[in-house]
Amino acid sequence: MPKSRIRKKADFTPPTAKQATNIKLTNRSWVAPVMLALFLIGLAWIVVFYVTDGDLPISSLRNWNIVVGFGFIAGGFGVSTQWK
Repeated sequence: MPKSRIRKKADFTPPTAKQATNIKLTNRSWVAPVMLALFLIGLAWIVVFYVTDGDLPISSLRNWNIVVGFGFIAGGFGVSTQWK
């Protein structure tokens, strides 16, 4: 039986070092104040609704005032996803 050819393996060459790329972070200093403001507005809306027995903030909304308050709080959580 004939001998098979022996393939010569190439020497290992490590990959070239990548240079660090500058990541440009956008200015997101507005996120924390807006998030906290939405949380506090929502909380205040719900507290005022309960303290005034439904007369304030908007009496025509009746129990939907709770949904509005939680909407502000949910908006605060939505804004918090932009925080880095």
